[in-house]
This record gives sequence, C-alpha cells and structure tokens, in this order.
Amino acid sequence: MLNLLLALVTAALLIFTFPGFNFAFLAPIAVTPLLIAVAREKRPLRRFLIGWAAGFVFWLGVCYWIENDLARFGGVGPAVAWALELLFALAKGLHLAVFALGAGVLIRRGWAVPAVAAWWVAVEVTHGSLGFAWLALGNAGIDMAVPLRLAPITGVWGLSFVFMMMATALALAFLRRPRLELLWLLLLPFLIFLPPLPRAERGQEAALLMQPNISESEEWTPDSVRRMEDNLAALTLRGVLLERSHPPSIVVWPEVPAPLYYDEDLRFRDSMNNLARAARANLLLGVVAHTLGGRPLNSAQLISPAGLPVSRYDKVNLVPFGEFVPWPFNTFVDKISTETGDFAAGKRVTISPVDGHRIGAFICYESVFPNFVRRFAAGGAEVLFNISNDGWFGKSAAREQHLRLVRMRAAENRRWILRSTNDGITATIDSAGRLRGSLPLYTEATSYAGFSYISEKTVYTKYGDWFALLCATIALVCLVAERML
Repeated sequence: MLNLLLALVTAALLIFTFPGFNFAFLAPIAVTPLLIAVAREKRPLRRFLIGWAAGFVFWLGVCYWIENDLARFGGVGPAVAWALELLFALAKGLHLAVFALGAGVLIRRGWAVPAVAAWWVAVEVTHGSLGFAWLALGNAGIDMAVPLRLAPITGVWGLSFVFMMMATALALAFLRRPRLELLWLLLLPFLIFLPPLPRAERGQEAALLMQPNISESEEWTPDSVRRMEDNLAALTLRGVLLERSHPPSIVVWPEVPAPLYYDEDLRFRDSMNNLARAARANLLLGVVAHTLGGRPLNSAQLISPAGLPVSRYDKVNLVPFGEFVPWPFNTFVDKISTETGDFAAGKRVTISPVDGHRIGAFICYESVFPNFVRRFAAGGAEVLFNISNDGWFGKSAAREQHLRLVRMRAAENRRWILRSTNDGITATIDSAGRLRGSLPLYTEATSYAGFSYISEKTVYTKYGDWFALLCATIALVCLVAERML
C-alpha cells in the first residue's frame, strides 16, 4: 500500500506540474516517489501495476477535458463519455506501467541516474506513434532558461532527460545509496556552456492574426455561412487599415467550426481572392478540401496578394475522435467535426513561398509531434504558423497545455510561430519559445504580430529525434547488462 501511495503521489505531482496548476518547479522531483516505490518493490507484476495506477491517474487528471468534448460534441451521453475517458486513461497509463517495470531493474546499479532517465525518454517518445501524445515532461521547462538551451539540440526529450536525472538522484538519496552514484549530476552544470537563448527582439516583419470567436454549436445554413464570411472579411480589412505605416505581409485565419470550401465554392473562392487583393497581403485560410474520392481534408490554403492560389497543406496527423473515430468506437461515437465522414490524412509537408521567403503552416493537434513539426523548418520554412480551433476544449486547462506544446516547437527549431485560433489562445511566440503577446479568450479581435524570418537550422531541425534514439539504445543496453550480471 505504501508503494501504491508513492505512485499516486507521483501522479499528483505530474498533474500539478502542468497547466492548469502550472507548478513547473515540480518537474525535477515529480517522478521521485514512483522511483522509490519501484526500487522497494521486487515483484515485476506489482511494479507494473503501481506504474499503471500512476499513469491512469495522471492521464485522467491532465486530460480530464476529453469527457466534456465527447459529451458535448461526440453524440454520446455523460455516462458513455466518462466510460471512454476512463478507457483512454487506462490505455495511456500503460506507458508509465512499462516505465515502472523497467525502472525497477535499472535503478539497482550505479548507472541508475542516466539509465533511468534514458528509459523514461525511450518510453515517452512512443506516445505519438501509439495513438495519442500530449505533454512530455520536458515541456515543463519552457520557461527555464538554462535547461531550455537543450531544446534546439535534443528537442524536448533532452529536458525530460535532465528532469529525470534529478528525480532519480533524489530517489537514490532517499534510498541511502552511495553518494558516488550521484556524481552523474556533475554533468548538469555544463548546460551553462551551451549556446544561450536568442535575445528578445522585435520582429522585423508583420502579420495580422484573426480570432473570430465563432460558436462551436452554430447550426450552419447558407445565409449564416455568408454572414460569417462577410464579418471575417470586414474584420480583416479593418485590421489591415489600422496599420498603414507598416502593413502586414500576411493575414492568417484560424481553423474554424464552419464549412469553408475554397476549391469547390466559387463564390467563396472569388471573395477570398478579392480580399487578398484588397488587403495587399498574403492570406492563409483554414478550409476544408476533398480528396478525389470525396473524403474531407483539413487544410490550410495560401493565397497571394495578387489573389491567386499559391499552395495548400492538408493536415497529416488527425485527431482521434476529433477528425476520425477509430474502430470499434465508430459504431456508436460521432467525431467532433461536423463534416460528413472521417477526414482523410494529408500525404506531405508543404513549404510555401511568400515575398521571397518560405513559410510552413501546421494545423491544431499536429503541434504535439516534435519530429513532424521540425520537418517544416528542415524543408526551408523560415517562420511557422499554427492555425487551430481550441474551442472544443471549452474553459479547460487544455488551451494552456496546447500553447505550451507550440512554444516548445518554436524553441526546438529556433523559429517564430504565429498562432491563430478561433476563440483563443491566439498568440505570437518568438524563436526562443517566449510568449510575446496573446489575445483574450472568447473575444472577436485581431492581433498585429511582429515576427522575423530565420533560415539557420538547429541540430534538432536537421536530425530530429536522434537523442531519443540514443536514449532508447542506452536503456536497452543497460537492461541487457543487468540481465547478464
């Protein structure tokens, strides 16, 4: 029971680390109680179970908002929504169960500090490929200037590794292990010799970010769609005219809960082309396109100041239950989107030309995938845009959680990221992941945002998840070595 209690303390500390508690200083100690528990517990099955309990509570506490989304927009009642929420937390908790199983072995030796940290990263990186990713432990370090120096080299995984080294060392101290085993921590002060974060400077270019505050529950008719489009166009022109001395070079509309069809709706296409000409700016739109077979695509359409289509990016990483419903749940759960049928996934990253530069736009949930977002910068994008509709999150901590993920993507790639959302959080993020400005929630508004084009590529941009692969190799070697000794 004591070991189970320690595991649940870790779950609570991890929940407190992230928004909406946001006690980020807990990140280096949050997993310590679980590590003490798995060191005390000699039976593998029980280590697995206490890890599973911790993971279940953590995912339930951090992603509690999933139940509300499914109940409000998924076409199921509260009881079924809660059942699906619990099933989700049980499935995601398995990651922490596997970590606990391996950590109980790795913590026995003098190499415990780096080995356990490496094992954590090796398990953490699997979330995206196994169904759903959200907050990696390293995201807690987005406002920590020294650990954040690792982000452009290792990605967020380097910060997770550092926090886990500290958590493991603290666990060893509680377990009264020899002080020699803590000497690994002497590597951490050398972080100060890594290149510092870029200085906070004003952007040299300007963009206009739209936040239309469109209701998620709107029943769309041809007339209501037309009124919404006209209102957004008027809001765009007012925002452009307010900044005549330095007009924006690009206007960004968010992903919205409305049927906007640039390719198929001739009236809308002409209206947007004329708007781009009137604004004398590039126009980036969140729209719905379709495959040749008729399946919907969640897309970002770029239009030039001459009113001509430049490029279209189709979202590659779709949201489970948001844009498609996996089997067998598709027999009784509706996806959150109101489009008919499941969305199709895009096939490639799109880099678009703008005024002699190159830009990339990723959509909503794609911000959780470090190795995916960095492909835009690796392909030559000098600034990134994130269009999103976080209105599905309601008044939950998920909005702040999502913003933290986007900020880490900026720090990893040393790129400004301009974020346009339907009803918040619309924000400007600089190349160090700093939040440079944001609009209030649930407000129809525009944000005149400065940014700069940056062409240099970070180590992480060039080589992706090399550090996570190294951690997996180290952890597996240590596990094999422990088996042989």
